[in-house]
Amino acid sequence: MGKTYARIDGRLRDFIEAQPLFFTATAPLSGDGTVNLSPKGLKGSFAVLDELTVAYLDFAGSTAETVAHLRENGRITLMWCAFQGPPNIVRVHGRGEAVLRDDPRFGELLGHFPDIDPSLHGLRAIILVTAQTVRDSCGYAVPFMTYDEDRDLHARRFAREDDASLSAYFAKKEHIATSLDGLPGLPLPLPPSTV
Repeated sequence: MGKTYARIDGRLRDFIEAQPLFFTATAPLSGDGTVNLSPKGLKGSFAVLDELTVAYLDFAGSTAETVAHLRENGRITLMWCAFQGPPNIVRVHGRGEAVLRDDPRFGELLGHFPDIDPSLHGLRAIILVTAQTVRDSCGYAVPFMTYDEDRDLHARRFAREDDASLSAYFAKKEHIATSLDGLPGLPLPLPPSTV
């Protein structure tokens, strides 16, 4: 029914890379802190870098909980579900970090996402995850659902922003620079990109 794997390769990698949607979960250290669970999509915004490392592009949004939690404690879980084909769920439990736009690694990491134009989406950071535990489970209760296409609303909304206007937009949002629980979130104004 479920198995633990030493690495992300072969069938697991193929499955992960084929999914149009995944979920991220993080939490602060505080026992009464807010657990964050977010859906992630947009074709080309996720990459398997090697057998133990994955990354995804962190685009503009109304909060920065994942960034705040990773800055505090680094814990993250990613999950993919099979909504088509044979049932399956894969989880990667690991340590993550938000690689910000002024980080010297940013440009090299961005090279792993050739199929998406990040300038259309208000790219804030790249979330880099090192797997500690990789597990799958049956997914028998996950419903069949079809994927038609990505929505174009995010790109239509954020393509018109430059660094200054994006920073101004984030400054108006209550939970970008500070998380729901008061943790440091995304540094503002946005650091200039190294690319």
